[in-house]
Amino acid sequence: MSLLIRALAKSGLLRDRLDQHLVRASMVLIFVLFGYQKWFEYEAQGLIPFIRNGPLTSWMYPVFGLHGASWFLGVSEWLTAALLVWGFRDPRAGVVGAILAVGTFVTTVTIIPFMPDGWDAAAGFPAMTGNVPFLMKDVVLLAASLYLLKQDVAWVVGSPETGASHAGDRRAVEVAS
Repeated sequence: MSLLIRALAKSGLLRDRLDQHLVRASMVLIFVLFGYQKWFEYEAQGLIPFIRNGPLTSWMYPVFGLHGASWFLGVSEWLTAALLVWGFRDPRAGVVGAILAVGTFVTTVTIIPFMPDGWDAAAGFPAMTGNVPFLMKDVVLLAASLYLLKQDVAWVVGSPETGASHAGDRRAVEVAS
């Protein structure tokens, strides 16, 4: 096992914030693609059970209407993606993007308990059904958003925990022999 750990440490995979860049890039991809969908009729219709049953989203239809709510979400997701992209260069923009991402996924995770027919009637909890399995991915995306937020804040303030600073210092991984 220690041979594997040493090989990983020497590979470069654990240096220079590669993990942070991969998480950021994957989050950008998710926000771009999900934001793109919001401009189409099929998505506006598909969002109805999510928006209608969400404790933090149910206000959207009375305020924006069916398509306006979908477009609002699309713009929000593209803005989040843009800030996360900007965060590759400026961690302050990354902080704002990560805050928006955290807000997005807190909002979607709160829908889970309120989704009708979300748990199999015969098997009960935790046998998911309907839209609940789709929403469960947002628990991981919330964790990824919190990770980016932590990393960007640490980069801005120069936290010794990550070894990063606003000047772009990097910490090499230390592995005991």
